[in-house]
Amino acid sequence: MDQTALRYFLEVVKSGSLSKASERLFVATSALSRQIGKLEEQVGTPLFERRPRGMVLTDAGRLLANHARRSQLEEERVVEEIMGLSASGRATIRIAASEGVAPDFLPQLFAHFRSTHPRAHFALDVSAPSIATQRVRDGTHDIAVCFSMAPEENVQVHYAQRAPVYALMRRGHPLASQSMLSLADLLKWPLAMHSQGVTLRQLFDIACSLEGLVFEPVFTSNYHVALQSFVRRTDAITLTGYVTVRGRLDTDGLAAISLSNPELHQRSLQVQTMAGRLLPQPVQAFVELLKEAIDKPEVMEPGL
Repeated sequence: MDQTALRYFLEVVKSGSLSKASERLFVATSALSRQIGKLEEQVGTPLFERRPRGMVLTDAGRLLANHARRSQLEEERVVEEIMGLSASGRATIRIAASEGVAPDFLPQLFAHFRSTHPRAHFALDVSAPSIATQRVRDGTHDIAVCFSMAPEENVQVHYAQRAPVYALMRRGHPLASQSMLSLADLLKWPLAMHSQGVTLRQLFDIACSLEGLVFEPVFTSNYHVALQSFVRRTDAITLTGYVTVRGRLDTDGLAAISLSNPELHQRSLQVQTMAGRLLPQPVQAFVELLKEAIDKPEVMEPGL
């Protein structure tokens, strides 16, 4: 297929309309329309549904978009590997991640990786899990490291580990000596809670609904570091995944206690890439390190 036509096609997919794609590409709308028409003639079926609010992919269009993205990324991979043969060559690994793994876990792993891959550069984008997954599906990012509760289309899951929700509190809290708690045990304590949109909050709301529990959080935030800082200074409790805090429990004087509610065990931490994509060698190497670090915390210890 004509590469210019595919590039125009992908821009229409990304922008959702011919007019917006025309502005971004500095190409006349009529020229874009002709290129899309040629592709549709070549494959023998419409690639878009033309709607008043924009262009929506058909099933055939989605298949072609996935193929075009993989082809585009494969070309970039070859160019990057050729550049890497020179002394000045470098690899940029683009990662989309849930907020829980962004402050500590991933930066520590970046530093560890660069000790053996000094040419590696990292670009980290923090977003909601659904957005992180969409970014690898669209090909704008190489890897998604995010919490998930359901299978995703057009995504390869390289590794998944159960990521149950824990109650997080200061180490001197009256509940900190317990080996396990239920949400009902938290009712009489102040609660610091995540905002809507994260998997942890979704599971919490489901569990509360099934148990008939009503909480009135004293502090709500979309930034988990602020929630942790608050519980260190009060008797409040927040919720967390263990990977999010495992490297900070001792230094921050925190305790993470298992929760028994089954609904809070229904998510996993996943390492995702675009389905069918051949990964550049540095990206594949970092995927392997991610899998090992999630599974074996000692990989993150200084000096290892």
